[in-house]
Amino acid sequence: MQTHIVEVINMPREVAWLPWAVQYFFLIGLSVGAFLLSLPGLAFGRSKWRNASRLALLGALVCGLTAPVALLSDLHQPGRFYHFYLYMNATSWMAWGSFFIPLYLGGLMLYAWLVTRPDFQRLADRGGRWAPLYRRVAYGGLSSTGAIRAAAGLTGLGATLVALYTGMEVMVVAARPLWNSPLVPLQLLVTAVAGAIGLVLVLERAMGIVRVADTRLLNQALAASQFAALAVGAIWLALGLFELSPSHVRALAEVSGSPEWRLTAAWAAAATLLTLALALLRSGHGLLTGLLAMHSAWMMRWTLFIGGQEIPKVGAGFHAYHLPLGQDGWLGLFGTAGLWVFVFIALTSLFPWGDARDSQMT
Repeated sequence: MQTHIVEVINMPREVAWLPWAVQYFFLIGLSVGAFLLSLPGLAFGRSKWRNASRLALLGALVCGLTAPVALLSDLHQPGRFYHFYLYMNATSWMAWGSFFIPLYLGGLMLYAWLVTRPDFQRLADRGGRWAPLYRRVAYGGLSSTGAIRAAAGLTGLGATLVALYTGMEVMVVAARPLWNSPLVPLQLLVTAVAGAIGLVLVLERAMGIVRVADTRLLNQALAASQFAALAVGAIWLALGLFELSPSHVRALAEVSGSPEWRLTAAWAAAATLLTLALALLRSGHGLLTGLLAMHSAWMMRWTLFIGGQEIPKVGAGFHAYHLPLGQDGWLGLFGTAGLWVFVFIALTSLFPWGDARDSQMT
């Protein structure tokens, strides 16, 4: 009798989390980070943050309303979302996320409405074809600091839960050492805040309301976020190099021999350091630093999710992933970007961001 030995070195597999997932984690992170930036000026009354906080609230809304579409697309069959509600799995962070996201978005829209009520009333008083609608939306047009802070508290709870679940649903995957780190939720949050600051810097230019004082304030916050990102990265590396954490040791061993991963690490560090240097040296300029901060936030998520799935759970080598042209690839990425632009145009055209900007910033 002959015995045949079959040795399986590696089996190529399709990625389970598509670029749609990267877009979702990127957009929901920007939304949460931008909401946090809105608090100093809108909920706590810090006058020097007033202008930046209004733009941050706009960014939080645009990203928050776009992100769930990318998430539904990543389910491969969007109709699956209702299964989270019909067949609740209390041990799944993803299932809990289906409750945390509506809580956050509902609170965010309530918070935004309370902030903009006086501006809707102001537009209604000017008259015009939209005046009856603005008057209804304004609902009296009163500004209540207590109500705004209460709504901010509710939204803050939702934002905390969203940030927690998005990090935890990645961290709990023990089969992937690169993901199985308690630093992952912190990395996602820090880079989300940095990306949100970058978004506000870009929105300043896009809406033509650049103010040197606001740009300097945002660059100071961006510099602090880059220091935090470098610190988290250094801790992650130290845990692996000094063998203080088994999962970090395995993760480092998996990627340290790859020239592509070494290049990615160098690129990430260089982008962070360049953003930090520009934020400190060119504090009155924000377009380039804003774009770099958003790039770093997106790149971190692409590397974590797509790059992490290229590392096989069992076997040697790496799975090769090539971004396709169709809806699961380039078309999906550009489609999400197009949706973001559409929501941005809709919000800035139909709602009083421009008029409120003039009235609040003079």
